[in-house]
Amino acid sequence: MKRLLLLSLILVLTLSLMACSNNETSTEGKYTIGFVVSTQTNPFFVTLKQGAEDKAEELGVELIVLDSQDDPSKELANMEDLITKNVDLIIVNPTDSDAIVNSIIAANEAGIPVITVDRASNGGEVLAHVASDNIEGGKMAGEYIIEQLKGKGKVVELEGIAGTSAARERGEGFNQVIEESDIEVVARQTADFDRVKGLEVMENILQSQPEIDAVFAHNDEMALGALEAIKASKRDILVVGFDATDDAVASVEAGDMAATVVQQPELMGKIAVETAVKALKGEKVDSNIPVELKLITK
Repeated sequence: MKRLLLLSLILVLTLSLMACSNNETSTEGKYTIGFVVSTQTNPFFVTLKQGAEDKAEELGVELIVLDSQDDPSKELANMEDLITKNVDLIIVNPTDSDAIVNSIIAANEAGIPVITVDRASNGGEVLAHVASDNIEGGKMAGEYIIEQLKGKGKVVELEGIAGTSAARERGEGFNQVIEESDIEVVARQTADFDRVKGLEVMENILQSQPEIDAVFAHNDEMALGALEAIKASKRDILVVGFDATDDAVASVEAGDMAATVVQQPELMGKIAVETAVKALKGEKVDSNIPVELKLITK
């Protein structure tokens, strides 16, 4: 009887160990990653999301994508939702570099690592930041305009959403090189990375500024909006954008926009998810992961 009980106990323990082993095998690498995107009305961020989804599918991880609709309060709710779900890691493309800080701190306190993509956070603990070198991109745009205008003229700068690292850094790079030339920035206004606002703001600037030689917009959506206003005014003004969205590239090829700085949003999304999985597996990841830029002209 004792021998039978002992054999039964050994069998139970063996089956339990096998079950644990099988469970570890089945869940290995099956991570759940949250991805909070600033907006899905801008083609750039649609492509960013698609790249992340493609890489998540390739790596066999679950990706929960939430759209903040360019609203910091919606972003806060999205971050809270993912923290409540206790996801393994959160990737966030902030609507505002300051507004996102408290949410990142909340994730830190919950023990959930955070990766930022395209736009940085001004606080909280971030595991890695995946982005283009926006300062360098701004310099590229400025240098191209200086070359085309031969170092003299009047330009307009259409700025992105105030408080975003992308707007701040692109403007910084652009103005660094422009200040070294004889070119004058005659107007500098925010158009919130939006095509309609880019059109409206540019219409107003055209009415108030009789001389404009070039426009630098912090993204292609604003550049395309500005271009529509310029066409309607029948004035000949050089327009340079940033992002190389499909519409912008087509406009450059058609000879309408002069140039756009190429970011690679699809690659950014893929790298962000790939970095997340590496980190969750215990591998070391770089705190700053740059994505290459270049300038597209006709």
